[in-house]
Amino acid sequence: MSTHAPRSDETTTGTTTLVPGRKRRRIKLERVNWTGTIILIACALTVLIPLYVTLTMAFKTSRQAVDGNAFSLPDPFSTDGFVQAWNLTDFPVGALISFLVTVGTVAATIFLAAFASYAIVRNWDRKFFRYSFFYLLAAMFIPFPVVALPQIQLTGRVGLDNPFGVIILATMFQLSFSILLFTAFLRSIPLELEESARIDGATTWQTFWKLIFPLLAPMSATVGIFAFLYAWNDFMMPSLIIADPALQTLPVRQSLFQAQFSNNYNVSFASYLMAMTPAIVAYLFTRRWVVEGVTQGAVKG
Repeated sequence: MSTHAPRSDETTTGTTTLVPGRKRRRIKLERVNWTGTIILIACALTVLIPLYVTLTMAFKTSRQAVDGNAFSLPDPFSTDGFVQAWNLTDFPVGALISFLVTVGTVAATIFLAAFASYAIVRNWDRKFFRYSFFYLLAAMFIPFPVVALPQIQLTGRVGLDNPFGVIILATMFQLSFSILLFTAFLRSIPLELEESARIDGATTWQTFWKLIFPLLAPMSATVGIFAFLYAWNDFMMPSLIIADPALQTLPVRQSLFQAQFSNNYNVSFASYLMAMTPAIVAYLFTRRWVVEGVTQGAVKG
């Protein structure tokens, strides 16, 4: 709300400012939406309270962790839970596998979704591309458990029951939503830019790679963040696809050692905290691009 002191030729009455010789300008006072504020606070607490408990339990000793007071602060402050979780789950190996799966999924999702979206948007008048878009949208409504069994059998037969197979399947499941975002953003890019590039002798590939793809940077960041969060936190797909326990990702490793965690809450919470820290950090540093990318695609599209 903008406010200003009335000049000598202005008369202020309540919330209305009268200016001689000008149209009446009404300044409305902003009201707090208490209902929405209370709902947002309640939603924030559902996230902050479990996070607080995770932090405090992770730094407690084994005796403190079972005293029945989850909200108490660590006294004394201990890192034994992190040391035990690090050794128990072989954290460096699990983190490396999760990192490789995540990076591969993010890169493949961005490039494949950008290529497909560009072809669909620039050939929208052709039935094949238009129906392909609708087909991909329909795939968004197919959950992984529905097609889990045939995928397990196929990956096992062709030798993809490993992290590389998880990258392929995770990318396929991210394509539909990613293409939806990219197509909305691509419709905001004027065709005149491509026409000028073609006049200068650029091919279709050069036009996309040197002109269009750099313009997709905000949406590429948004798609990459969603793919990162999905691939890093995914439990079901790696647990079903990867046959060798030594090649499992962090979420699956934590499940495999759940029996050892059952009586050591500080170890279990320390393991969970180490696993989710990269996702939290990545989102905190990139949340601005998530909002900007989705907003630009929604408004301009």
